[in-house]
Amino acid sequence: MKNKIIFLSFILFLLTAVVAFSNTELERLDNSDFQKPQRPGAVFEHDGHNEMAGIDDCNVCHHVYEGKKLVEDESSEDSSCADCHSLKAVVDNSITLELAYHKRCKNCHFEQNKGPVLCGECHIK
Repeated sequence: MKNKIIFLSFILFLLTAVVAFSNTELERLDNSDFQKPQRPGAVFEHDGHNEMAGIDDCNVCHHVYEGKKLVEDESSEDSSCADCHSLKAVVDNSITLELAYHKRCKNCHFEQNKGPVLCGECHIK
């Protein structure tokens, strides 16, 4: 009988946690630059992610290039990704906005062997 009470208490705790977290609004990357997005913006809590990943330098993600050379100590954190990355590939072989998001996030996750890499793991409805 004692085991049943413990088990039911645990189930009640899990249900309470699921309901509590399902009511919180998820922080998402802004995908308003895309005219007809195929998926919702990726779920991404900026500060929590960087703390967990140990990222202190903004320019790790918010990079600046002059020509094709990375400017080491400069950050683009006050700019939108779409300021440099267009929706379609252009003549100068720049990376599209969608590819920029995917390469920046997924490549780091692969390198660190941590974090989501499949579509549905980031683009949660």
